[in-house]
Amino acid sequence: MSVTSSGLLLIDKPPAHTSHDVVARTRRLAGTRKVGHAGTLDPMATGLLILGVGSSTRLLTYIVGCDKQYSATIRLGQSSSTDDAEGELSGLASSDDIAAIDQDAIATEIAALTGEIEQVPSTVSAIKIDGKRAYARARAGETVELKARTVTISEFELEDVRRSPEHIDIDVRVTCSSGTYVRALARDIGESLVVGGHLTRLRRTRIGPFAVADASELDGLVVADSMLPPAQAARMLFPVATLDDERARALGHGQRIDSRGLPDVDGPIAALTEHDRLIGLVHVRGSDVRSLVNFPDDEYDDR
Repeated sequence: MSVTSSGLLLIDKPPAHTSHDVVARTRRLAGTRKVGHAGTLDPMATGLLILGVGSSTRLLTYIVGCDKQYSATIRLGQSSSTDDAEGELSGLASSDDIAAIDQDAIATEIAALTGEIEQVPSTVSAIKIDGKRAYARARAGETVELKARTVTISEFELEDVRRSPEHIDIDVRVTCSSGTYVRALARDIGESLVVGGHLTRLRRTRIGPFAVADASELDGLVVADSMLPPAQAARMLFPVATLDDERARALGHGQRIDSRGLPDVDGPIAALTEHDRLIGLVHVRGSDVRSLVNFPDDEYDDR
């Protein structure tokens, strides 16, 4: 039997680890299988990975859809089968083609990929096709064709350009909607400039209100010391209402409560007790308060 608390963990994922690797290690450290994550990072990528422990895994659904920010390096001059440095490289551009690309041309392509765009995800993405992941089909030798989807690139900033005769490395900062593939941005810039392109570095620096600067290292992680309490996490994600004891008990037992004192917003509201415990997320429509998800006491018994 293991008894632990619920909360969020902000982890700065190291390279060469899958998101599942991080979850598996955290399960051992926390002494529970009730651990999940909000948004996969590729093994090559580093940066912010948000884990939910215990009943706080119920918050992950609301975090997955948050916007995200990345720092990345795109290499122009060669394509990759996976759109990043881990794939099979091909199509090395000539030094003349590389020399012909000036910074204005790069800036033009970045501008064309800013705003609401139609993006074809990378072939080796985790998107399911008839119940099977696209990357699994691609690695099995199948031809994978994914449909374009609408994503929003709210910020695509060019930060540095480094040149060699064989390639151009550009450092960028990308803020984007959920479901965006930064690898695909690298691919598309390379294709537009007719020299090929792929990602050589990717670091996730923010998910919604959560920043990698506040994250813990995986090595030496002490779960209890690093846990973000559910009420604190909820305050960062939602408008908050503090309920009196009577309404808090009623909501905790699944009963209807009145909307007195609750924010007039169209979306989830975090309901807290006067002792700062997260009871649940609710939605208000007129005088009707609908429970979206309840959170039990933060200690649980995992047998």
